[in-house]
Amino acid sequence: MKGTGAAGSVAKKAQVRFTTCTLEAIAPINLGATPGDMNLPNATNRLNAALERILPEKRLVLGSDDAMRFVRLRPMTQLAAIGGITLAFGWTLVASSVLAIDAMSAGSSRDQIVRNQTAFEERLTQLSAERDARAAEALAAQNRFTVALEQVSRMQTELLASEERSRELEAGLDAAQSTLRDARSDAHAGAEASDAAAANRDDEVTAALDIVTGELRQAADERATAVEDAAQARQAVEEMSIEREQILARNDEILTQLENAVSVSVEPLDEVFRSVGMNPDDVLDTIRSGYSGQGGPLTPMGYSTRGNAALANSETKANQIIVTLDKMNTYRIAMEKLPMAMPVRDSFRLTSNFGPRWGRAHEGIDMAGPVGTAVYAPGDGVVTHAGRQGAYGNLIKIEHELGVETRYAHLSQVRVKVGQRVSQGELIGDMGNTGRSTGSHLHYEVRMNGRAIDPMSFIKAASNVQ
Repeated sequence: MKGTGAAGSVAKKAQVRFTTCTLEAIAPINLGATPGDMNLPNATNRLNAALERILPEKRLVLGSDDAMRFVRLRPMTQLAAIGGITLAFGWTLVASSVLAIDAMSAGSSRDQIVRNQTAFEERLTQLSAERDARAAEALAAQNRFTVALEQVSRMQTELLASEERSRELEAGLDAAQSTLRDARSDAHAGAEASDAAAANRDDEVTAALDIVTGELRQAADERATAVEDAAQARQAVEEMSIEREQILARNDEILTQLENAVSVSVEPLDEVFRSVGMNPDDVLDTIRSGYSGQGGPLTPMGYSTRGNAALANSETKANQIIVTLDKMNTYRIAMEKLPMAMPVRDSFRLTSNFGPRWGRAHEGIDMAGPVGTAVYAPGDGVVTHAGRQGAYGNLIKIEHELGVETRYAHLSQVRVKVGQRVSQGELIGDMGNTGRSTGSHLHYEVRMNGRAIDPMSFIKAASNVQ
């Protein structure tokens, strides 16, 4: 054992001496230099010398059991390495900022669309309420006008009756005066009659004259009152007529504004369906055929005997507005049933558009994102396929109204079943990398009557409505 220990000690000493000698004989390795480094241009040497104060030369020692080496890092080499690392970091930061800005812009755009739609619906509700209020005011004015006309007619009847009674009293007065004259003639002719009988007769005539005079005075007062009431009634009728005309004019102005608003709102909806290759009339007929229920008891209609051209014109405009609003509501139902929304709500990158790709037709768009990114139904429909299918990998097919079908390929997980009815915004699967795919993404297709069309036409059309 001692011999062995001594021999080992001698070997270790020898190894130490060898290592020391080796270190003295080591030739430094200049990283990135060539054998002709000594012949580098003076400009390079001067640049290294200038950088020496900022980036002093570094040496990396590489050792093994039998030899040791070191690598010399010149200032220019260090500067190149630092520049490469800085460039890579800057590129990563810029790419991350662009993705974050895109995500924030997409969210802001959706919020703005919702706010615009809510504001438009509130404006329509306000205009409709104002239209109803003006119609109620016009109806109240019409009723007041009718009552005033009836009052005027009644006053005219009373005035005619008063005039008739006045004529009768005048005729009675003439008869009384004639009788008085006859009595006086008889009194003079019959002077031989007694004074008592003549006095009694004069008293009777005087009393009759007083009665007739009072009746005439009362009839004249009633006639003057009736004339004054009739004049006031005519003035009230004129004022109510002016007020009625103002209400009708205001009502017509509101109806015109409302009619223009709904007409302007319908035009983008027509353009939406034309942009995706659909006939708006066919869309409306198809939706209405599914929402055509009617019912309830029928009661006799009431007809007004007092026609008015202004009211009829307002009623025509109101009916036209109702028809246009029904058209807008039908379009809204159609847009809910068609795939107008985005199937992916999280951040993604559009890696391939619709059209030719690698010499073949690419019948959809590719939206790349992490595995497990949620995929939502862009419209109401029925699931017709949910499972594996060739190069599509895990595939979901949804049949929508009006002959439209959507496909979602390369999914990592399918969350619906065949025959299941889904609504717009309902979770149907997760993004993945199944089938013929080079990375995690969603292959999204839209087909109309079996023919593939660009899905972005639906998405852009829906955004243009707002």
